[in-house]
Amino acid sequence: MRWGVLVVLWLAATFAVAQEGMLQADFRREGERVSDACKDFSFKTVPGCAIELFTDHPLHIAVGSIAPQDGFGFGAAFVADKNTKNWRVTWDVDAVASTNASWRAGGYMKMIHTPNEAVRVIKPVVPQPGQTMQPKKPGKKPRINLVHPYTVVNFYAQAISLQQLFFFGLGPSSLKTAQTVFGMKETIVGGSVIKPVYEWPAISKLNLSLLGEVNGRFVDLRGNHQESSPSIEQVYNETSAPGLATQPGFVQLGEGFRIKPAIPGGHVQLNYLVKFQQFYAASDARYSFHRWTVDLDNEFPLYRNTRSVQAKDTNGPDECASSVGDLKCPSVSYSKNLEGSVGIRLLITESASYAGSVVPFYFQPTLGGSDVNGNSALSSYQDYRFRAPNLLLLRESFEHSIWGPFGFTFMADEGKVALTRGAVDFQNLQHSFATGLTLRAGGFPQVFVMFAWGGNEGNHTIANLNTSLLGGSARPSLF
Repeated sequence: MRWGVLVVLWLAATFAVAQEGMLQADFRREGERVSDACKDFSFKTVPGCAIELFTDHPLHIAVGSIAPQDGFGFGAAFVADKNTKNWRVTWDVDAVASTNASWRAGGYMKMIHTPNEAVRVIKPVVPQPGQTMQPKKPGKKPRINLVHPYTVVNFYAQAISLQQLFFFGLGPSSLKTAQTVFGMKETIVGGSVIKPVYEWPAISKLNLSLLGEVNGRFVDLRGNHQESSPSIEQVYNETSAPGLATQPGFVQLGEGFRIKPAIPGGHVQLNYLVKFQQFYAASDARYSFHRWTVDLDNEFPLYRNTRSVQAKDTNGPDECASSVGDLKCPSVSYSKNLEGSVGIRLLITESASYAGSVVPFYFQPTLGGSDVNGNSALSSYQDYRFRAPNLLLLRESFEHSIWGPFGFTFMADEGKVALTRGAVDFQNLQHSFATGLTLRAGGFPQVFVMFAWGGNEGNHTIANLNTSLLGGSARPSLF
């Protein structure tokens, strides 16, 4: 953890030297905002004071669940930005640690392409909402400034060390009694790009974006002999847990596309993702494999004023700005209007290894409780309960406001993992139900507290504090 803190302090100092005047002004304004929000200690001022301390910029307290079984992390985050004629650049640097000695530290940079483009129109048109008509010049056609999605380029370096992860064996028939424990450190260095396709009207209606990524992944596994369950190497070997004996470095490539169609009236909000990834082991080709993912998320708002809670591509994980151009988070103000939505999601992940190759178990997705990224699925089961190269999850969800920032949620999950792609079907699915409370306040990380039941292995209570601010983009996936 020490080196992660040093990285944070070094990068913060570098920014302070390079942009001393601007940062001094940012720190002064932040101090004024915190002073105003926290000067009078009372029940009414506590929420506003907390929001300033945990979300403001350039420096704020960083919190979030590091990973299931590894506790809540506390630390600091530093955010800076710079605007040029065609680009907006932001930097996020943070480090957190939990009470069980797990930690995460990383630096994230976003380059957002923001050119002031105009599109020539052949026929005169009437400006639509969000469009401005430029005055017509002699000899030229009228022009309209169009508002379109931004191209976003990401660069990041992140290291995470987890003290307690569970492994029950591979496949849908693994036993709860076969639980073992291990620790893992993973370093990810890479970049990604999100390129919207808006040049063609027919395509722009789909809100299509092309995706690409290049990552270096470096994993180091270790035993854990401090728990009541046995350490992983005492029960499993390279055959039953591929990748346990050695963990080579990986070059991981990824391509895909995403569509978020603009449905008239906002009565349906779709978020469809198709992604193909290649994992190339640098020193041992036995561990190279391919993976493809199809994620079909459908949300049906119950009211016209229901706000979308999806992450914004233009925000870093420590940012919660409502729009491009500033770092200010949404205010802590709550409408008395009702909000709610119904959701249906289908997720399918399949992997294919080369002849004689295997998929390392630490890169295989899991179902049960929450996965290593903190995403819940089949919540009534233990965290990481089912693990395999292939996965299917079907979720139906309902969420509705109760009072102020508090909401009620209900989820029904059906899913399975499979050792072969041919076994990915809708037969013999595991079932789980979960209900509980949600908290969304300004830009504060989203909080879930849920009770889950319905599986054949008992009940499970889950409390999760998102690793990113509300509206912030996700961190690199650990698998």
